Amino acid sequence: MVLINYGPRAGKLAVIVDIIDHNRAIIDGEVPRHAESFKRMTLTNLVIPKLPRDCSTKIVQKKWKAAQISEKWAKSAWAKSIETRNKRANLTDFDRFKIMLAKKQVSFFFLLFFFLFWEITNGLFSFLFSNRY
Repeated sequence: MVLINYGPRAGKLAVIVDIIDHNRAIIDGEVPRHAESFKRMTLTNLVIPKLPRDCSTKIVQKKWKAAQISEKWAKSAWAKSIETRNKRANLTDFDRFKIMLAKKQVSFFFLLFFFLFWEITNGLFSFLFSNRY
């Protein structure tokens, strides 16, 4: 399996059906069957078992569904990171503002609980009750 990382079909998964030469391969899958440069693809760790070389599109689609490639890809960390990157890229200015406020609120409560814990364990005012005076 390959992920197309450049061009109009970027972000789509495909299967290498046949190799043309050392620069190009014929791919099929979520994209129509065509020749694609290796520079525009990245190998993934997903594999369709026992896929014959130079098979038809119908066989590729059948094996794709049998191997549950789309479901496995959706569960992968790579796909999740691509999805979060796309979500962040599509945020509006107001959405980024709301996220900034939420981060500030979380950090404030973290510091508040940290200082309360510090006071309980070490005693912020313990110097008043010490025997040094």
